[in-house]
Amino acid sequence: MIRSFFIGILIGGILTAGWWFTHRNQTPVATNLRATQTGVNALVSTQPTSISTSASNEAYINRTNDSVYATRSNAITRAVAIATPAVVGVNVTAVREQLVRMNPFNDPFFSGLFPPEVVRQRIESIGSGFLISYDGYILTADHVVENATEIVITLVGGKQENARLIGTDKVSDVALLKINGSNLPFVRLSDSRDILVGEWAIAMGNPFGLFNNNVKPSVSVGVVSTIGQDFDRNSEGRVYRDMIQTDAAINSGNSGGPLLNALGEVIGMNTMIYTPVQNRQGVGPSAGVGFAIPANRLKATIEVLKKGKSLNRDFNTGMHVQNLDPQIIRSLRLKAETKGVIVADVDRGSPADKAGIQPSDILIAMDEYEISDVPSVRRALDRLDLKVGDLVKLKLLRDGSERSVQMRLEAFRK
Repeated sequence: MIRSFFIGILIGGILTAGWWFTHRNQTPVATNLRATQTGVNALVSTQPTSISTSASNEAYINRTNDSVYATRSNAITRAVAIATPAVVGVNVTAVREQLVRMNPFNDPFFSGLFPPEVVRQRIESIGSGFLISYDGYILTADHVVENATEIVITLVGGKQENARLIGTDKVSDVALLKINGSNLPFVRLSDSRDILVGEWAIAMGNPFGLFNNNVKPSVSVGVVSTIGQDFDRNSEGRVYRDMIQTDAAINSGNSGGPLLNALGEVIGMNTMIYTPVQNRQGVGPSAGVGFAIPANRLKATIEVLKKGKSLNRDFNTGMHVQNLDPQIIRSLRLKAETKGVIVADVDRGSPADKAGIQPSDILIAMDEYEISDVPSVRRALDRLDLKVGDLVKLKLLRDGSERSVQMRLEAFRK
C-alpha cells in the first residue's frame, strides 16, 4: 500500500515537471511579440506618408528590370555600341554612259540609218562605309563610288558631309574617302591573321538604304564561316583574294560596311554576297553567304591610297605564251610529263625582254604558284596581287635545265 503511494507521488512529480518545462516560455514570447509589433509600428510611423504600396511595387519592378537589362548586355551589344558612331551611310550620284540608237520610227528596219549616240544618265545609289581616323578618313568599296560625281556621307544622328575621293583600287575593290572634321569617332582595324573560324561576326551598314530612315546602322550577326577564300577575276575586272566568309546577313547597301569581331574591331569590309539566282542587272537575294576583304589587305591598300595615289594594276609583261602540246614536247625533247606553258614571243624592250626571257622558254612557276596552262598564268598574276613596279619571280626550263629570273612589271603602254 505504502509502495503504491510513493509510486503515485513519483509519477505525479514527473508529469508536473513536464508541464512546467513545456509552458515556462509562454509569457516571455508574448511579451517579445508585443515589443516587436511596437517596433514595427514605430518604424512605419517614421516613413513618409506619400509612399504607397503601388509605388513600392513600381520601384521593385524597376530594380528587377535593371538587373535583367544588365544580364542582356553581352559581347555583341558592347561591340555594336563601340562601332555604331563610326559607321556611315554613303549616298552616291554617278554618271553612266550608254550607246543608244535614236530611232524615231521605233522600227528595227530603220535602225541602220541612225548611228548610236552616247547617252549619259545620272544614277543614284547607296552603300556603307566606316571612319578609320579621327580626322575623317572613310573606307568603302570601290564599286560603291565608281564613276561618282558626288558623294554624300550621312553620319549617325543625321549630319551630312560631302566627301572627296582620295584614292581607289578597282581590282581589290577598295576606296578611301575624306570628310572634313576633327575628333570624329572611328573604329580600329584588327590583325586579320588572328581571326578564328567560328567566332562571332557582326555586319553593320546600310542595307537597302535603311540607314537614312533612322540615321543609324543596321546590325546582323553570324559567325566566321571560313577564311582564305580566293575568287578569279570577275566580269568587272575585280579580284577577291583571301576573303572572309560569313553567314551574317549582308544585302544590297551593306557593301563597304565593317565586319566586326566581338571586341568591336574591324576584321574585314563587307563586299559581296553569293547569289545563286540573279536578275538582268546581276543582282539577286542573299543566300546567307557573304564575303569581306580582310583587315590586313585593307591596311596595305590604305597606306598607298592615303598618298593620293590609285593603285595601277594595268601592267604589261610583254611575254606571249601558249599551251604545251605533244608536238611541242617532242620537238623540244621534253619529258612527256612536263607541265607549263611555252613562251611563243617576247616584245622588244618589255619587262620580259629585260628579264632575259626568250622564245621557246618553258614557264613552269610564278613565285609560289605552279603553271600548268595559259589560264593558270592569269590566275597566278591575280593571286599575287601585283601592281606596276612589283617584282615577280619566274622559274623557267631552257635546254632541259631550270633557271630563275626576276621580272619587274611596267605600266601598259596604250
